Amino acid sequence: MVTPVANTRTPVTGRWAGVPADERRIERRRLLVDAAFDLLGTEGTAGTTVRAVCQAAQLNPRYFYESFEDLDALLVAVYDHVVDGLGTTAMAAVEAAKGEPADEIRAGIGAVVHYVTGDPRRAQILYVESLGNPVLIKRSRAAGQELVDLIESSGRDRHGPPPPGEHIGSMAAALLVGGLGTLMLSWLDGRIDVTEEQLIDDATALFLGTLGAAAVVSERRNPTVRSR
Repeated sequence: MVTPVANTRTPVTGRWAGVPADERRIERRRLLVDAAFDLLGTEGTAGTTVRAVCQAAQLNPRYFYESFEDLDALLVAVYDHVVDGLGTTAMAAVEAAKGEPADEIRAGIGAVVHYVTGDPRRAQILYVESLGNPVLIKRSRAAGQELVDLIESSGRDRHGPPPPGEHIGSMAAALLVGGLGTLMLSWLDGRIDVTEEQLIDDATALFLGTLGAAAVVSERRNPTVRSR
């Protein structure tokens, strides 16, 4: 008679065993965003499919729709994740350099450049994928306007509100935001052959020059108002 062999194997613990439902959902969403970030930043939108993301995240496809309505919603979440990281990094650098405008501007530009070059996937998402996908084009425009609004707000905090009907500050902010994006793309593509530090120095000088020109135009139009 064969004596039965006792099952000594340890039962396999489920991936989410003991984790509250809300935390499971948050973690699954994070895994999906992380997987999509890697795919979008390396293979582009063509390689970033629901199936590929779920395979990379090791999640059943049904969990995808637990967090996202469709693939476009995930792409926007990835883009926002990168932009939020960029904004947080830049604002922290500006705050640490608080003092002279030139120091703050250089710190902010330096933080942007270092953040982007710190991970090639960020550059791919910010300056390549966002230009070729309709939903990301729309989102990048909105993010750009948010940055313009932030620059305008900072200017009002420093110098007070502009005179009624004066829009030169808004124009300068839009020029700076759009110009920096184009500058970064040209530099990353190798069309502008300078070192990282030279890029930061030159961009800072150009920013300061643009802001100075905007102040001159505003004062010329409104001679009773002087920048403070």
